[in-house]
Amino acid sequence: MTISRAELLTFRGGTLPDLVGPNTRLLFVGINPGLLTVAVQAHFAKRGNRFYPALYRAGITDRVIDAADGFRPEDRAYLLERGLGITSIVPSATARADELTRDELIAGGSALRERVERIRPAVVAVLGITAYRVAFDRPDARVGRQDETWGDAQVWVAPNPSGLNAHESLASLAQAYRAIASAAGLDLYPEPA
Repeated sequence: MTISRAELLTFRGGTLPDLVGPNTRLLFVGINPGLLTVAVQAHFAKRGNRFYPALYRAGITDRVIDAADGFRPEDRAYLLERGLGITSIVPSATARADELTRDELIAGGSALRERVERIRPAVVAVLGITAYRVAFDRPDARVGRQDETWGDAQVWVAPNPSGLNAHESLASLAQAYRAIASAAGLDLYPEPA
C-alpha cells in the first residue's frame, strides 16, 4: 500500500485500538503510534521498525509479522493466542515521538496504568527509556526490570525498536525482549540460527 506524505499527515492525532485479548500475559507499550500505524490500523507498521523482527529473533513468535499494510487476521489472532498485547503511552499519532510534550506523556502514563489494571498482564514492557522516565517521573530509571509493579504486573523498560534508535541492534533488542517474555512466562521458540 502506498500512502502519500500529504495523506499520511491527515492521520496526525488519530488513534488505533489496543491489541489485547483476555489472555494477555505480556503487554508491549510503545511511546505513541506513528502516522502510518494509524493509517493502516496496525501497531509498529512502519517498514524499518524492528519490533516484529526482534520478536522473531527473541523466539517470541515463530515468524516475522509484516504489519506495513495492516494486520492480516491470522497474524492478529496469532499474537493474541501467544498472550501478547500492544498499546501506547500516548494514544494519538505524530510523525515522530519527539513531537510529544511532557504533559502528554504524563497524562498518557496515568491512563496507561489504569488500562494495565483492566488488562491484568503479568508483565508490562515499556519500549523507550526516555519516554518512561518522563511519563512516570522516574528520571534515574535504567533499561531492565523496574522496582515497581502496576497491580500484579512487573514493569520492564526495553529499548525502543524504531529505526531511529541507532544505539540498539536487532540482536540487542531481541535479547532484551526475550528476557521480558521469559519473565512473563511465555513459552519461547528456539532462537533462529
